[in-house]
Amino acid sequence: MSSIRDVASRAGVSVATVSRALTGRGKVSAATKATVQAAARELGYVASVTASSLASGRTRNIGIVMPTVGRWYYSSVLQAVASELNGAGYDLTLYITENDEQFRHKIFADFLLRKRLDAVISVTLRPSDHELRQLKKVGRPLLAVGGIIPGVATVRVDEVSIAELATEHLLSLGHRDIAFIGSPEVVDADFQLTSSRERGYLRAMEAAGITPPAEWRISADFTTAVAYQRARNILVNPRFKPTAFFCASDEMAFGAIMAARDLGLSVPQDISVIGIDGHEIGELFGLTTIAQFPAAQGSAAALKTLALLGEIELESDPTESFLSTEFVARFSTAPPPD
Repeated sequence: MSSIRDVASRAGVSVATVSRALTGRGKVSAATKATVQAAARELGYVASVTASSLASGRTRNIGIVMPTVGRWYYSSVLQAVASELNGAGYDLTLYITENDEQFRHKIFADFLLRKRLDAVISVTLRPSDHELRQLKKVGRPLLAVGGIIPGVATVRVDEVSIAELATEHLLSLGHRDIAFIGSPEVVDADFQLTSSRERGYLRAMEAAGITPPAEWRISADFTTAVAYQRARNILVNPRFKPTAFFCASDEMAFGAIMAARDLGLSVPQDISVIGIDGHEIGELFGLTTIAQFPAAQGSAAALKTLALLGEIELESDPTESFLSTEFVARFSTAPPPD
């Protein structure tokens, strides 16, 4: 079996240069890296991850914690993070809280403290003060995506502002009876963005002189199926007739549109619907939305994590300001019916 010294001899470089070229740690010119990789392939040499980890104190493994992967936003973030880390030679370990507070606590209090990770990325989660203290004791970089964690670098969009904009769009069309679908019915620690978007809705409504009654704020779980049923329940209620739905995610907006259509209502002639996310199939529904580009958030989070580990240098820090969003006007919103 070939050794690293054999590769160094074949490539005409030092053992240290071979190590840097094959592990991705340290600066090596593109030409030298290509020469070393070619020599390694010719000799059938594969760098020992275990030996490299023992020598460097690094596992080349990054953990990511999120509530679920069953929704478009989270799967998009995860795919982008995985793509960036794979390209940098890092493994990724996924932890899903499943909206279970006890299991979430176990992840933060046990799984992430086994020192098998070089860094942790937390997506729309809010560790408790105790969990955060434990993570900081480990001395591993922690990065947040979505909800802000005190003292932790965060990749985020302005959730309150985009929710306010979505509501203002409906108000500008003349709507006043606007229902909000997405009030948190899960542990808020697992969905920080839910309450942020509700705050934006309330801020816009109150600025317009409207105090939404409690029944206008409808609990849902960010899934199309639950939003469909909740929207349907509202639309058949003779005592409450909204002229518009603001849904805290595009997937819930799809459910609201389908509920309206199944009841023989026309969108937007009878009821308007707006969402947030920029879901890839939103165009099929003609959905007006605020696109937040989750893949860009995932990519930025991974690159910032690599920078925290000293692997790369960033031209600009994505955690120092909000990431870009885009208002996308389609055909699901219009003035309310006469």
